[in-house]
Amino acid sequence: FTQTLGNTGGCKRGSCSSCLRFTKQTPRKHYGITSSISLAFPREIDHIYTQKLTEAMKPFGVFEGEDELNHRLAVLGKLNSFVKEWIAEISDSKNLPLSSVTNVGGKIFTFGSYRLGVHTKGADIDALCVAPRHIERTDFFSSFFEKLKRHDEIKDLRAVEDAFVPVIKFKFDGIEIDLLFARLALQSIPDNLDLRGDSLLRNLDIRCIRSLNGCRVTDEILYLVPNKENFRLTLRAIKLWAKRRGIYSNMLGFLGGVSWAMLVARTCQLYPNAVAATLVHKFFLVFSKWEWPNPVLLKQPEDSNLNLPVWDPRVNPSDRYHLMPIITPAYPQQNSTYNVSTSTRTIMSEEFKNGLTVTDEILQGKADWSKLFEPPNFFQKYKHYIVLTASASTEENHLEWIGLVESKIRVLVGNLERNEYITLAHVNPQSFPGSKENHNENEFVSMWFIGISFKKLDNSDCVNIDLTYDIQSFTDTVYRQASNISMLKDGMTIEATHVKKKQLHHYLPPELVQRKKKVKKKSLFIEKKLKFLVSKKAKLYPICIPSLFWAEFGRNKPELKWWRVKALLSGSTTPVAKPPAPPAGNTIPTVVGRSVIPRITSSSPIPTELPNSDNGAPKRPHSPSLEDPPKRHKDTEVLSSL
Repeated sequence: FTQTLGNTGGCKRGSCSSCLRFTKQTPRKHYGITSSISLAFPREIDHIYTQKLTEAMKPFGVFEGEDELNHRLAVLGKLNSFVKEWIAEISDSKNLPLSSVTNVGGKIFTFGSYRLGVHTKGADIDALCVAPRHIERTDFFSSFFEKLKRHDEIKDLRAVEDAFVPVIKFKFDGIEIDLLFARLALQSIPDNLDLRGDSLLRNLDIRCIRSLNGCRVTDEILYLVPNKENFRLTLRAIKLWAKRRGIYSNMLGFLGGVSWAMLVARTCQLYPNAVAATLVHKFFLVFSKWEWPNPVLLKQPEDSNLNLPVWDPRVNPSDRYHLMPIITPAYPQQNSTYNVSTSTRTIMSEEFKNGLTVTDEILQGKADWSKLFEPPNFFQKYKHYIVLTASASTEENHLEWIGLVESKIRVLVGNLERNEYITLAHVNPQSFPGSKENHNENEFVSMWFIGISFKKLDNSDCVNIDLTYDIQSFTDTVYRQASNISMLKDGMTIEATHVKKKQLHHYLPPELVQRKKKVKKKSLFIEKKLKFLVSKKAKLYPICIPSLFWAEFGRNKPELKWWRVKALLSGSTTPVAKPPAPPAGNTIPTVVGRSVIPRITSSSPIPTELPNSDNGAPKRPHSPSLEDPPKRHKDTEVLSSL
């Protein structure tokens, strides 16, 4: 450009029309509903950190090998041919012209983690069967189901026709597949069909719209991110982190796969040129500061005039009570996190802040990426737990029963949150098999654990605390639902038991409940330094040692107490026993009886004295002890408005 100007005698100051024409910047494209926070390009060190992140994730099986990928493609190809063959057979049976039968088409679409390109080893595939208008949903759950049943490579076949989104589940040559169905108002289904167009939703029933929604949302997310590869690697890291930290479960009130994908996509929009290592750090920065319940949006909502219900708190009063709204980008826009509760939002917010602290250390070279994926010790975090046990007499009944119970656990969490004394109810998404010691050998048992934090009370009045009412309401809900759908069978039971932390070893293997002892390096250093000072100065200044101790280490060193200093001064090799601490002024005894058995409504709570508030709050039945709610870290960095 400079050479061209020089050859033509152009302006050297850049003020002529040619210069202005060439130097005028084109409008910068921005992604999402706001402009980007930073357009900075990655440095060499950012690429190095990204490579280290990739290496740190490999041991967790988040990357699938070439052979496994090819196997999935082959299975999907067979299934696609299978669907076309079935649609042609049904079309022929309904007396369509031969020319129409030949060209009727049909297609399998994928969505979810597989479509996003972030599936892990052994993960299932979410798929959608799209059929033309003359194929009925009843055909899908009858003739297609029977056709699958006759196929040699299809195993574990089961249909869930009454679900919110009806589905057929099966294994095809070892690959688990969840297959939905949607019928479009088209005569035939071409191979190049694009599902992103809103016009396809016209004249469809609500079940078809729900089935299509997964594909439409997934495709829209991929369309709205600036760099798909950076997005995918970042999403793999965040999903692994969420699973390791126990906050990956839409059913239990945390976030599911599509919600995590939308949060990562929003981060990519705000930092469009960043690589994965930077994006992971920025993810925690953005969402540790996010002011919920402000919604996360990837694009401005559009109205397609199809009169479908969409998320809009201005119109729908119920939408105003959503605590952590993350809105899907495809019409009809929905909140993917309507299950989030006060407790689960609090837990996830703390995890965002912890993730920011850890990634700060990693990018400063003080820690490795493996630290980000360290699991929390859930069974050391709380003083009180509720053990929820679901039992059935056969394996088949057990699988069916635990699916229903798990889907209703958030009802129990909601009941506990409404208890005036409970500050947090934290459910662990992982279920555990029941021990044979506590149950009949012929029973099939699964257990879930809910950690409970209680409000700290300041006075010494007494209340009776019991959780029977909260738990009974939950068990009644589960039994009623099971009865309504004709699922309830002999041997299906639920039990809820309150246990203290020290009693968990009766339910869990020792490695899960034992505290990992950490060596306090700072404490050892101070003690070593004190020994040196004592050896040098004790003989000359024996009376000044206490003053020396406080002057050298200050009054805010809980690592060293004066009774330890006296042990060092005495020259004793055996440590002096720590004097017993005086009893706390508001020590709170524990509460309720150990077991709360559902269906027993006549049992009365065991009265236990607990401090009550000065204002004489009503003595509502409640449960275990009280402890400080988790402290929140103060924000140290402010983001520009997003």
